[in-house]
Amino acid sequence: MHFEYTDGSNYDFIELCHLLDSFLNNLVGGEENRAEYIPYNSLDDIHDVIIIYDNSAPIACAAFKKYDKECAEVKRVFIKEKYRGKGISKKLMKQLEARAKEKGYKYLILESGEPLVSAMALYRKIGYEVIPNYGQYKNMPDSICMKKEI
Repeated sequence: MHFEYTDGSNYDFIELCHLLDSFLNNLVGGEENRAEYIPYNSLDDIHDVIIIYDNSAPIACAAFKKYDKECAEVKRVFIKEKYRGKGISKKLMKQLEARAKEKGYKYLILESGEPLVSAMALYRKIGYEVIPNYGQYKNMPDSICMKKEI
């Protein structure tokens, strides 16, 4: 396995994001049940992406985008199902945090939710703490926002 740094226009990243969207739609009972979140997952303003490849096959991704001068927002974290439970997500997040720190950020924030049981467990395990919902998620009661100093 190897890591590749790219941006939101990368074809493999876009394909992994389509798989993520399908996973989320299945989890919540259809796209209509997450329609209010879809506008906040545009890839246009994502310039920092990490993709993990198993040989030449893309198997996982994570990204961040600028939130403010000290803080970046984690976006589009996804691992293909057959690769879950092998510690890959922890390595991916460690690489993402290191990359954000290299770019001068002091904090990472993210939005998730209780239906994402494995993701929520990972974030808590690696040091993210629940914070009041921020930005566009302020009035979304199903959202859980988290933050970590990096």
